[in-house]
Formats: sequence, structure tokens, C-alpha cells
Amino acid sequence: MRDLFVVLVVFGSLPVILLEPYIGVLMWAWIGLMNPHRLAWGFARDFPFAMIIAITTLLAMVASKERKRIPWTREVVLLTTLIVWMMFTTLFAIHMDLAVEQLIKILKIELMTYVAMMLISDRKRLQQFVWVIVVSLGFYGIKGGIFTITTGGGFHVQGPPGTFIGGNNELGLALIMTLPLMRYLHLQTRDKKIRLGLTVSMGLTVISILGTQSRGALLGITAMALFLIWKSRKRLPLLLAIGIIVPVALSVMPQSWYTRMSTIKTYHQDQSAEGRLHAWKFAIQEAAKRPVVGGGFRMFAGRRVAHSIYFQMLGDHGFVGLGLFLLLGLAVWRAGSKVIAQTKHRDDLHGLRDLAAMLQVSLVGYAVAGAFLSMAYFDFYYYVIALMVLCKVMTAAELARSESHEQVASARRAMVPAAWWTPVSKMVSGDNGRPVVSDREPETNARGASIPKS
Repeated sequence: MRDLFVVLVVFGSLPVILLEPYIGVLMWAWIGLMNPHRLAWGFARDFPFAMIIAITTLLAMVASKERKRIPWTREVVLLTTLIVWMMFTTLFAIHMDLAVEQLIKILKIELMTYVAMMLISDRKRLQQFVWVIVVSLGFYGIKGGIFTITTGGGFHVQGPPGTFIGGNNELGLALIMTLPLMRYLHLQTRDKKIRLGLTVSMGLTVISILGTQSRGALLGITAMALFLIWKSRKRLPLLLAIGIIVPVALSVMPQSWYTRMSTIKTYHQDQSAEGRLHAWKFAIQEAAKRPVVGGGFRMFAGRRVAHSIYFQMLGDHGFVGLGLFLLLGLAVWRAGSKVIAQTKHRDDLHGLRDLAAMLQVSLVGYAVAGAFLSMAYFDFYYYVIALMVLCKVMTAAELARSESHEQVASARRAMVPAAWWTPVSKMVSGDNGRPVVSDREPETNARGASIPKS
């Protein structure tokens, strides 16, 4: 039944994508983030839905007469540079076959990221994109929260196997990045039922994050929550909600959870933490041997995983790749700060300001929780970049439009004195607003006869 549902939804969307190519971006995000086919048990489980959606979207985009262009902002230039550098380092990869396979996978993700930036051309589509992301990952937040409550937190919450979010740690990171976007939709929605649904979803997602029993996720959600409070409007209701949700979430967790979380303080005695330290040391040693290009994709294959987005970039692409990765993150953060500053006193642009702020909170969660996970190529992170770029571009367009309207209004105001001075001058001259009678052209009555002067 699940197989049939996914097939009907995907193939039913293809005609719509041909008419509206941006729908393909939404479907791609749904398949890539939620991986609904991985919840099936039959033929749909390994069916290439993503490829079919991507091909249809690209064909529809080429055929569409809608204006399409890549927004070449500083962030997009840095992202492009990073991608080109990844391609270059693949030429020197230690495990060439694995590296090429991984590169192709990454290029598919990045291609659709650029397509998203080209086709999500207005705020309505932007809102729909955010909703698709929240629904896709929020599904696992709600599901995992209910599972944690009903089982008393005795099991790890995990995502669909064979995906970016298959493990408990990876799912925890994804949900941490999703929570701020839930908050954004909560701020933008006026419907009380939807707001209530989002509030419950956020609560269950918090419980789900704790239910992953990931220590990295605990650190990530703590840092994310602090920035969430700082970056949010209407902080008092948020503080009240956190004051209710957190104690309830902690009360659900068993003693084994507290025991596991306490090992953060004694990481040097924990075998898992020691494995991470060894992986980081290995990345540094290999980068020292190949400081410019690194070991290429899958450099850690056959030994261990990087256990960190930073050491993953360092090991795979050298110090240059790590530098570009950090510069990209910093540029995206600063883009958000710029949007927030530009829209601070514009009530009509609160939506863009809130989205930029919540995207910054997602970046904090990714930066902290990602320090312990090999998620440098997580597609959600690149969607966050695309969303921030779109925020920046749309804000600039709105401000330019407002400035243009203000210039027109100013020009009209400058013409007002001439408009009222003319009739006043006539009144002063004794005309009283009536037509001036010329000495050469006598007045005539309605029949055209001349009116004798008195």
C-alpha cells in the first residue's frame, strides 16, 4: 500500500511539474529529505523516483518561458567555488572509484539546489518550499516523539535506513535544523488550528531529538535553543512554551538516557568519543601529507568515518576545501544579518526577516551538532543556503521597488506647487478662476454670436 501511494503521488505530480516547473523542486525536496519510498517494503523502495522528478523538472524548466537566472550573490559564488574545488580534488583522490561515485551524488544535489534558486522566484513559492521541508522532516519529529513517549524512551529514535538521516545522530541533527523553520511558520501563520498543530509538532520534535539519545544532538539543541530565543520575535510566548516542553520532554526520558548524556563530561573514558578523537587525528595527519587537495571523497573509506563536518572537509579536500566551507557558512550567516538589518523597520517584510533569523538558528544547530557527524554534504544544509540566498535577493528586490516608488512619489510632490500656484495667480490677477477674455477674440454665446462689451 505504501509503494502504491508513493508511486501515485510521484507520477501524479509529473504533469503538474511540466506546467509549473517549481513544483519539481518541491517534489525533489520531499523525496530527498523525507525519503518516503524508504518506508515502503516493495518495488518502490529502490525505485529511482528522484531521478525521474529531476529529469522532468529540467525538461519543464527548459521549455518554460518564465524568466530564469542564477542569483550570483557572494554566497552562490563561494558555493560554486567549493563545488569546483571538490571536482578538482577528485582528480587526486586516494579511492578514485568511490570518490567519483560520491562526486556524482553531490553534483546531483547541488544541481537541484541551483534549480531551486532559479525557480523559487517569489515569496509564495518560498513559503511553499519551507512547508515542504518542515513537513518532510517534521514527520519524523512527530513520529519519533510519539514513539519515545509510548516506549518510555527505552529505544533510540532513528530515520529511514540507507538515507542521510538513517542513524539516530543524523536524524537528531536534521530535526535540530528543522525546529527553527517550524518556529518561522508558527510566527507567520494566523490560523489558530495550524498554530496549535505547529506548537504540538515542535514539542514532539524536541522529545524526538532527546529520544535519539545522541550526545551531539543534545549539545546541538542546547545551542540552537539559545539562539532561537535570541533571534525570535515574541520571545515571551516562546519562553513559556520552552518552559513547558523541556520539563515534559526530560520527564519522559529513562535513567539510561541521563547516564548516557553524563558521559559528555567524561568523554575520555568513552569508547565512542575516543573513536571520534582518533578519526579527527587521522584527518589532520592525512591533511598534513596532502594539505592542498586532501584525500578526495571517501578518504576515510575502509578505516573509519570522519565524525565531523569540519574534519570531513579537511580530510576530503584539504585546508583549501575546509577554508571554502567555513567561508561559505560565514557568508550565509552574514547574509542573514544583512536581511535582518534591512527589514528591521519594514512591517511588510517581517516574513523575510523572520525566515533569515530562523535560518541562522538552523546554521547554529548544524555547526554545533555537525561537529560530531560526517554530514558535510547533507542536502538540507544546501537548501538552507538556497533559502538564505533567496531571502537576500527578494529583500533587495522589495527595497529597490520601494525606493523606486518613493522616488516617483517625491517627484510628484515636487510638482505640487506648480499645480496649485497657477489658479491662485489667476485669482490674484482678478480672473477668479474664469477663462481669460482676450481683446482680440470676443466672447460668444452658446449659438456662436458675439456678446457686446458693456
